[in-house]
Amino acid sequence: MQKYIALIIVVLLGFTACSDNWTYRIEGKIANLEEPTIYVIFESESEKLIDTLTCEPEGKFEIIQKTGDYHTATLLMNDKTQWATVFLTPGKRVKVNGDVRYVSLFQIKGGSDINGKLSDFRSASSNLWKEQADLIAKLEKKKIDPIEEADLMSKLTNVNHQLEEQAILQIKKHPDEAASLALIQYFFTNPDDTREVDELLALISPKLREHFIYKALEEYSVRAKRTSIGAEAPSFKVKNLLGKEIDLSKIPDKYILLAFTGPWGGMNHAEEPYLSQIAATYSVEELELIVITLDEYADKLRAQIKKDTISWNLVTDSAGQASALIDLYNVSELPSCYLIDKDKKILLKTENNVEIRDTLEELLGEKQ
Repeated sequence: MQKYIALIIVVLLGFTACSDNWTYRIEGKIANLEEPTIYVIFESESEKLIDTLTCEPEGKFEIIQKTGDYHTATLLMNDKTQWATVFLTPGKRVKVNGDVRYVSLFQIKGGSDINGKLSDFRSASSNLWKEQADLIAKLEKKKIDPIEEADLMSKLTNVNHQLEEQAILQIKKHPDEAASLALIQYFFTNPDDTREVDELLALISPKLREHFIYKALEEYSVRAKRTSIGAEAPSFKVKNLLGKEIDLSKIPDKYILLAFTGPWGGMNHAEEPYLSQIAATYSVEELELIVITLDEYADKLRAQIKKDTISWNLVTDSAGQASALIDLYNVSELPSCYLIDKDKKILLKTENNVEIRDTLEELLGEKQ
């Protein structure tokens, strides 16, 4: 009988050990979720793993990852429209609690010390974070009066500025804390200007220079400078949809417009009609228009552009070409354009098609 009891105890202990066999464990409760599915992206410098979980009706959740060497996990909520990042430490549980309407005020505890320090920083200025979220929600409404929109934008700019000022004070007060690196990453990574990142990194304690966020910020600064205004355009060699090689270094003396878009959308090009206007307005002798699209399946698209009245110079994501160019040019959103001058220097980078039109008119003259 004693042997039998002992065997049961061993089995139960075995089950307990199996249930605790995890490297990363994230759990908690999120209120007011509209969609119960949460996508979780575990990341390190060299690896990314995407997993999903389904919350219980009251928003409770738990996700376990047994293997890997990850630094962060990003929770994508409400059909990936909202997100929160947690910082991981192997073997340490992370607890996440909060209202999805105010994701910035999630209380994240456990895991890396960064979580608690960031939660405390945000709690100290919770009124500003709530105001920011409320203003963004109002601006995202489909119908909004232009005067009201301008007022909301002004208020949002002011709130963002106040939060940035508080972040700078926190970084200067705690240059030896990794949470300061996370604040730099969150607030000051401007792809058009790396000066704030560079200046704030100079304040960080030397003991943090091997931290993964410090290294990521250094790399970010180098990459951003590579495509800053006035920098030499990164060279590339790809093939367009019709098999013609495009070598940036061999394009003759003329302006070049790199237009990064989402899926091309068939013959109508409804999402980026301004590209059709540009292609019809300027000759290939004065402007080389190269459209980089994320379309993967080329056959149907090739047949479509052959029927078009415009001779499109289209590069798709066949063999990862578009993805490689997006990475090379640090493209953070689509659509996005880079105008390159005759000396192969970056003259303009923008998501604003009016700015592209006005710049081309200034350089090449307004066409009838």
